[in-house]
Order: sequence, then C-alpha cells, then structure tokens
Amino acid sequence: MQKSYSLVAIVVTHNRQDQLQQTLHSLLAASVDDLTAVVVVNNASTDGTAAHLRAIHDPRLWVESLATNQGGAGGFAHGMQIARKVYDPDWIVVMDDDARPERDTLAQFRTMHSDGRLAGLAGVAAAVRHPDGTICRMNRPTLNPFGHAAVFLRTLLGGGRGAFHLDDAAYASSAMRPIDGASFVGLFLSRQAIDLAGYPDPALFLYADDAIYTMTLTRRGGRMAFAPNLGFEHDTQSLSVQGIILPLWRVYYYHRNRLILYRLAAGWAFWLLLPLWLWSWPRLGRHYPQQDRAVFKRLMNRALRDAIRGDLSLTQADLLRLSR
Repeated sequence: MQKSYSLVAIVVTHNRQDQLQQTLHSLLAASVDDLTAVVVVNNASTDGTAAHLRAIHDPRLWVESLATNQGGAGGFAHGMQIARKVYDPDWIVVMDDDARPERDTLAQFRTMHSDGRLAGLAGVAAAVRHPDGTICRMNRPTLNPFGHAAVFLRTLLGGGRGAFHLDDAAYASSAMRPIDGASFVGLFLSRQAIDLAGYPDPALFLYADDAIYTMTLTRRGGRMAFAPNLGFEHDTQSLSVQGIILPLWRVYYYHRNRLILYRLAAGWAFWLLLPLWLWSWPRLGRHYPQQDRAVFKRLMNRALRDAIRGDLSLTQADLLRLSR
C-alpha cells in the first residue's frame, strides 16, 4: 500500500495583513490531498494580523505568534521546526506573506512526487514571477560560480548576477534544471533536506539566509532542481533603489550576510577576493544623503568585521542603537 503524501506550507508574516490574506486564500483553496497544513509564523505584527488569523476557522491552519520580530530567518526556522515536530511531512514549501502558489502548482507538485520525478531531490525551486508575469529577479535560482568553471568565467568577465542566476530560457523550458541555491519563496524542501541542513540560522535575521541555507544543503550532498512548471507569484518591490537600502539598519544584515554567503561558496578563494569587497562596498555610502553617510560607514564597518570573524552575536536591539 502506497504511503500517504503530505505537504506543509510555511508562511512568515510581519505587518502585511492584506498580502497575508491573499496568500492564505490561495493556500487554503487547495485540496486536502494537495496540502496537509499551513503553518503561519506571525512575527510580532501590530497591524491587526493576529485578530485576522484568529477569525480563520480551518483545521489545516496552525498559527504561531512570536512575541518579538525574529526576522525572516528566525520565522522560517521556527515554522520549519513546528512543521517537522507536529506533522513530519514528506515536503514543506516556504514563502513570504506576499508570495503564493499559482492555482495548480500544489497539485502539479503532488503529481511530480507520485510519478517519481522528485526522486533523490532534497529541494525544488518554483518559477517565481511578479503579478504582471515578469520574472522576479530576487527569486531566480543560482549556480555556485566556484563549482562550475563556465559560470565562474562568465562571472569573472563581468557577467554580473546574470552569470550565475538562471536565465530566461530556463523559465521558458519544460525541463528541470540542477541548481545550487534558491530563495525562500516557492521553495519545496524534503524531509531529507532538513536532515542534511537542519534549520535556518535565526541570527542571520534578514537577507541571504535562504541562499546560505540552500548552499549549505547542496554542499552537504543534497540535490536541488528548478522546476519551471511550478508557478509562484511574488507581489513585491525591491527595497534597493539606486544602491540605497532602507531602512538604514538593513545595510548591516545585507552586507554581513552576503559576505558570509560568499565565504561559504568560495572556500579558500574567498580570501583572494576579500580585498575587492573591502574596497568597493564602503564606497556605496556615496549613494546616501550626506546626513546618513556616517551611520552607513559605522554599519558597514561592523558588518565587514563581524562577517570576517563569523560573529553573529549582534542583537536587533543593539543594531537599532548602532544605526541611530
């Protein structure tokens, strides 16, 4: 007799009640066969999200309300732990509160599981697009340039993000593609993935926590693939405009975590490339208003120092004080 299939969705939310409402409507519209449960981690929202969640009476909904905002990394870690402990599903699928599967995505994923197309895979990344149908830049899966000679060469020759992110042709294809990293939007993770990589590190708080997690997974032997037939919508806009990241305190997490990711990806070559980042990243302060540049410099210096030391002890409260 074939073992029953189980999938648990994990949604992390903070003060985006309207977006969360759309996401839950999409998820709970799926059949019980296609979606076992939804775990919502409410990251200390203050906009009425808690009352909205209390008003939803669906046996598949599990709500975990946190007393303090633990960021995306802490929220996903908490949600994954609950999913594993309470449901121990075959697969989980993670997403932000402003992201949601397209109508038939969960049913398609179940079919892929049943017919063996997912055999041996620890993770599967969906094709994430904006509501207007354009590909969501921040959610393009990646290849580790330090593990693929051709990708490394394209990156070295100035290819930018496009050199190691999947191109438009991968989205237009019907074939699955091997990948090394993916975002926490439309990412399906198997039970094996958690066995290999554990849970995201809450100390990362925000930015690159998903890239670090998936890179860790593949480096430990977990195979990942991009499935262009699995569609997700991400109704978001980038927080970075003309080199500016706001609020200013996010500068610390953005650059500290990116450097940690590069160290993980590059191995020994990290130390050869480090002087480039130490020279170029502080120069980004010129994009900020004059009155913010001293704070930017302080945050950047601390981010670089902590990343090199591997020090993740700075708390969110201390960071906010540092950014004043």
